[in-house]
Amino acid sequence: MKELSRDSLHRFLFEGCAVRGKLVHLDQSWRAILERNDYPQPVRRILGETMAATVLLASTVKFEGRITVQIQGDGPLTMVVIQCTNKLVLRGLARWQGEFDDVSFERLMSNGKMIISIENEADNQRYQGVVPVTGATVAESLRAYFDHSEQLPTRLWLAGGDESVAGLLLQRMPEHGVAPAEDFWDRVCLLASTIKTEELLELPERQLLHRLFNEDDLRLFDRLPVSFRCSCNRERVENMLKSLGADEIRGMVEEHGSVIVHCEFCNKAYEFDPIDSAGLFVADLPADDQTVH
Repeated sequence: MKELSRDSLHRFLFEGCAVRGKLVHLDQSWRAILERNDYPQPVRRILGETMAATVLLASTVKFEGRITVQIQGDGPLTMVVIQCTNKLVLRGLARWQGEFDDVSFERLMSNGKMIISIENEADNQRYQGVVPVTGATVAESLRAYFDHSEQLPTRLWLAGGDESVAGLLLQRMPEHGVAPAEDFWDRVCLLASTIKTEELLELPERQLLHRLFNEDDLRLFDRLPVSFRCSCNRERVENMLKSLGADEIRGMVEEHGSVIVHCEFCNKAYEFDPIDSAGLFVADLPADDQTVH
């Protein structure tokens, strides 16, 4: 029987060495995303890997808000976007066009670029980094992002399956008096590179870490829960419709009988009948026009 704690993030560090790690497994939250769209297998794989990677990235940054990883290009896979909050609540989707076989990441995302944005509500600031899609996997492109942004040396290993997705992150920290990490860093990265996809997806976290680093003294912290939840609501949809203007909304109602807005992330439908649609702009009318006779 599997003992793996699904939909969770596990943090660990190597005692006495300036290296830390994160291990994420997603089960129910991954299936929640798959239930909302019938993704082709190649798209599903990349979406799952990006989902695991986004949770790992969110766990390495101090912020109050959300981090968004978006990959877009000119190939059959036009866009992948995953958003994750500082409380590890996430949502995501992918867009593709045409039919295609199971091809490589680079071919699916031709002339692609990866955009990583952090919206910090604490200081109302937005930070963004952009790198071209390089390498044959999502993990390789993220490695280029870390190298380009001159952040802490970081390596990722990602796996996407039909029922779950998973990821492992190692990060070299500032040493501050602990044992030199250069040789140690190279060694643990080499050990992590021996991991197989099925091991990353299926092994319980303690067993997986023992399999990779049984000669090292590890400290494993308590799990952090990860969940899927869309942040859409009727008020946000109303504000979006108001931004279109009364004439635009009136024309849509006259043509279709109502206005229906589908959330791209969760497919929830918000319907505004003629009365609802007119009510969006009542506050903007002169006082005399609001009187009912």
